[in-house]
Amino acid sequence: MPEIPAHEYTLTAIRAQGAGGQNVNKVSSAIHLRFDIHASSLSEAVKNRLLNSKDQRITDQGVLVIKAQQYRTQEANKRDAVARLHAIIETASHVHAVRYATRPTLASKKRRVTGKLLRGVVKQGRGKVVDEG
Repeated sequence: MPEIPAHEYTLTAIRAQGAGGQNVNKVSSAIHLRFDIHASSLSEAVKNRLLNSKDQRITDQGVLVIKAQQYRTQEANKRDAVARLHAIIETASHVHAVRYATRPTLASKKRRVTGKLLRGVVKQGRGKVVDEG
């Protein structure tokens, strides 16, 4: 996983939303992390995967914005924001293996046809009963 230097993102303290009593109005414990994808030291492939992802946290200018307000302390929210940034970049740097289509084997074709024949026999047994008397 590529390590992101601290100078490539900015951390801004803001007031958190939600419950918190009187403290919520005077303490800026939430963190806004802003990471400019274009100006980062990531490889071009990772940058393209990040920019082409459908993540709503990425602005039209290519800036990833993460808001961390889960914890009550600013330091914990900073750690959370940076960890989430690393997780996003980790998922973008992972390349999925290309799946190549293969032909079904002869045995699997035979199993399929045998199953269909057995099912047909079961369905034929559901016909009307004819009274020959």
